[in-house]
Amino acid sequence: MTVPPPIRAPKPIPLSGEEVVAGTDATVVDFWRFALSNLRMNNARGYLAEFLVAKAVGSTGLGIEWDPYDVLAPDGTSIEVKTSAYLQAWDQYKLSTIQFTGLRSRIWTTEGGLTPTPTYNADVYVFAIQTARTHEEYNPLLASQWRFHVLPRQTVEDLGQESIGLATLEKIAGPSIAYEELSEAINAAAGKKYKGPQNRC
Repeated sequence: MTVPPPIRAPKPIPLSGEEVVAGTDATVVDFWRFALSNLRMNNARGYLAEFLVAKAVGSTGLGIEWDPYDVLAPDGTSIEVKTSAYLQAWDQYKLSTIQFTGLRSRIWTTEGGLTPTPTYNADVYVFAIQTARTHEEYNPLLASQWRFHVLPRQTVEDLGQESIGLATLEKIAGPSIAYEELSEAINAAAGKKYKGPQNRC
């Protein structure tokens, strides 16, 4: 049986936000405002953390949903970004427990579909914590409100777990670091020499 050629997805093109949604009076900025204004939402917080990591390592590529990792550094280091926060977009009786899930995943390939066994797929794992504990102080656009732990893949793989809590993470990775230290920590975890200060948001 002949397998038909795959329908290749085009590479994404950066949008300016001024593009018009045809048939409406709206622009892409209006859509972004509708979909992503609440940065407390889990998906929006995740996108923001990935963006911060990308800026830290100088990556200019766009996020691809089905890639086996979240960020690709210019030197070829692949990075998985996991996020957690004490505050959520919904009403809470208590602060959320810091927990990171999905450490391993199945990879999609055009030829074979999803791989049967979940694997650890990035060179470096970054665990990002939005640290605000009250909604009054909450500002995810302040890099100083984020703290990070960084681990190489081998360390994460040796755990053999699907998820990791903050206590275990601190035991393995040590104290959290600030955004200004993130680029150097990623390079160290990847076994590469630090090449200078990171890009700042």
